[in-house]
Amino acid sequence: MLEIFEPYILSFIPIFVAVDSIGNIPLFISLVEGSTKKQRLKAIRNSVATATIVAILFMLIGKGVLKLLGITIQDFQIAGGALLFVISVRLLLPGAQKIIATDRKDKDVGVFPLGTPLITGPAVLTTTLMMLDQFGLAPTFVSLILNMLFMWFTLLRADSIMKIMGVSGTRAFAKIMYILLAAIAAMMIRLGITGVMAR
Repeated sequence: MLEIFEPYILSFIPIFVAVDSIGNIPLFISLVEGSTKKQRLKAIRNSVATATIVAILFMLIGKGVLKLLGITIQDFQIAGGALLFVISVRLLLPGAQKIIATDRKDKDVGVFPLGTPLITGPAVLTTTLMMLDQFGLAPTFVSLILNMLFMWFTLLRADSIMKIMGVSGTRAFAKIMYILLAAIAAMMIRLGITGVMAR
C-alpha cells in the first residue's frame, strides 16, 4: 500500500526544498510592506498562480525543448545539478540572500518578483523536470500542486509564522533547505554521470 505513495513522497520532498516556502516569508513581508489587505491578498493570489503556471508549462514542454535542442536528460541532470549546487552554495555563504530589485511604489508584486523568480525560479524548474523524468507525470504534478498550496498557505499566514519562528528562525530553516538542495544537486550530477557512462 505504501509503495503507491512512495513516488509522490519522493517527488514532493525535492520540490518542497526548491520552493523554500518558509525561507521566502521574510522577502514576501518586505515586498508587501505598507500594502492594504486587499493588495496583499492580490499579491498572494497572483504570485502562486504565476509560479504554478510557469512550473507546469516548463514541466510539460521542457523535455520537448531539450529533445529539440539535442540535449539528453543526462546532460540536463549534470548541468541542472551543477546549477542547483551553485545556487545553494551561493545562498549558504555568509550574508548571502535573495535580493530582488523592485519599485516599492508598485504594490502589485505578485507576478514579479514573487511568482517568478522567488517561488518558481531555476531551482524549482530544474527540480521539477528531474522529478518528471524519475517518477512520471502524475506524482510530479500532484507534488507541485501540493507545494504551491502549501506556499499559498504560508503566505497567508506569513505574519503569524514570523512571530513564531522569528527572522532568525526562518533564516535558519532556509539554510537547512539550501544544504538539502546542494545534496539533491549532487545526486542529480551523480545520476547524470552514471547515465552517460551506461550509454
